[in-house]
Amino acid sequence: MIKQLTFAAAALVMMSMTAASAAGSGSKAAAPLNLTIYHIEGRRSERIVWLCEELGLPYKLEYKRGDIAASMKTIHEVSPLMPVAPTVRIGDQVMVESGAIIELILARAGNGRLEPAVNSPDYPYYLQWMHFAEGSFAARAIADYRVDMIQGKSKTPAGGYKLVDTEAVLAFMDDFLAKHAYFGGSAFSAADIMMLFPTNLTEAFNVADLSPYPHIIAWRTNVEARPAYKKMLEVARPDGVPGMPKPLPKT
Repeated sequence: MIKQLTFAAAALVMMSMTAASAAGSGSKAAAPLNLTIYHIEGRRSERIVWLCEELGLPYKLEYKRGDIAASMKTIHEVSPLMPVAPTVRIGDQVMVESGAIIELILARAGNGRLEPAVNSPDYPYYLQWMHFAEGSFAARAIADYRVDMIQGKSKTPAGGYKLVDTEAVLAFMDDFLAKHAYFGGSAFSAADIMMLFPTNLTEAFNVADLSPYPHIIAWRTNVEARPAYKKMLEVARPDGVPGMPKPLPKT
């Protein structure tokens, strides 16, 4: 009888400890992020604003409307060695790099939203496009832009470059979207937030014509119709994009 009571007491203690641990974990997850986004219109910091609007998370947005120099001065004061947009302050910590910031916000406040389940077939695609957005897409589009600004589009080799160029990237994207509704697979996710910026940059800089890629155009129309995206434009780009770099000449 004593042993039975001992086992029962031990079980109650374990249950209490588990409940307390769960309660403590829950309270941490529910704690506000205390997030400040240091922003410049038309830059990658829009991704963080859009994410927060999708999640319904509070944030403080710091920028000088229509004044890139003033906005950059504020960012430089916060992150003097790497003054880029986005720079964010979460609590007492300062971070840069939009993909990493998005992953941190989702890990701490996403509660499983805007990313597929880890064991789902969509999760590998989600990870691929989260990193592809900057690692392959934006990097190539900006490289092609710079080369063409120096050499002129007329000097681009017939049939494109021997290495993977922006057109090859777009063809890869379009093929994926022919088979999947979103870059995260079957549902809208943070991967779509990451991928929209270089897509629009490619068109705005006239690096490549998007018209041969109907699935990209349909996807973009779909995601830009989201209320959270429209809200982002309202608060983070109310007057358009100041200081837009010169687009390549049309050929």
